[in-house]
Amino acid sequence: MEAPFPTRIPAELAFPSTGPHGHRARMREKLLERGAEALADYELLEMLLFFAMPKGDTKPLAKALINRFGSFGAVLAAPQDQLMATRGLGPHSVAALKLVQASSLRLARAEEMDRPILNNWERLIGYLTAVLAEEKIEQFRILFLDTRNRLIADEAQARGTVNHTPVYPREVVKRALELHATALILVHNHPSGDPTPSREDVAMTAEVKAAVGVLGIALHDHLIIGRGRHLSFRREGLL
Repeated sequence: MEAPFPTRIPAELAFPSTGPHGHRARMREKLLERGAEALADYELLEMLLFFAMPKGDTKPLAKALINRFGSFGAVLAAPQDQLMATRGLGPHSVAALKLVQASSLRLARAEEMDRPILNNWERLIGYLTAVLAEEKIEQFRILFLDTRNRLIADEAQARGTVNHTPVYPREVVKRALELHATALILVHNHPSGDPTPSREDVAMTAEVKAAVGVLGIALHDHLIIGRGRHLSFRREGLL
């Protein structure tokens, strides 16, 4: 059984004390009677860990995880190998965390599928931020759109290093034709948090635009997602 661990935490962190308080039944009652809005982030994480740890106090581990990774969202998005290497976590608890992350992203994507992507910019940025903002390495994604600018697919095309992801225009074209897409939005993240495009980003975007343009496929935008910030090539006059 995966057991939470007590540890000494510096006072300046979010939870100087990770000692046990409360009870599972009280937490469930709070959730059911007052709703999830009444729960703090560490309480949501604590309750999520209930399912992987049938016995024991999961609050110390929940607080320690948020202290380590920085936020509830960052815990869910943390690389699997880092979670597995965390004392107190194991296959069951890591699987639970990753299942919740995948479920939230699929729900967000499902809400986008039947809507014209370009009609709700804030919703689109919110979805992409949820997918990419906590990633520790660069990831290049493509949103494939139909003639009404509805989402056909959102796919990760490549993963790179902390500051570079290789992108091949011919592969972008090939996949767009397979999906019968008529428009694209390119997306990638900057793990540094600064969404300012590099020269390589600008050059790659121009190459993709030229490659898909030959086939009549529109490149609507290239979005760079940082930490709490984003940049649109089209709005910056770079496309």
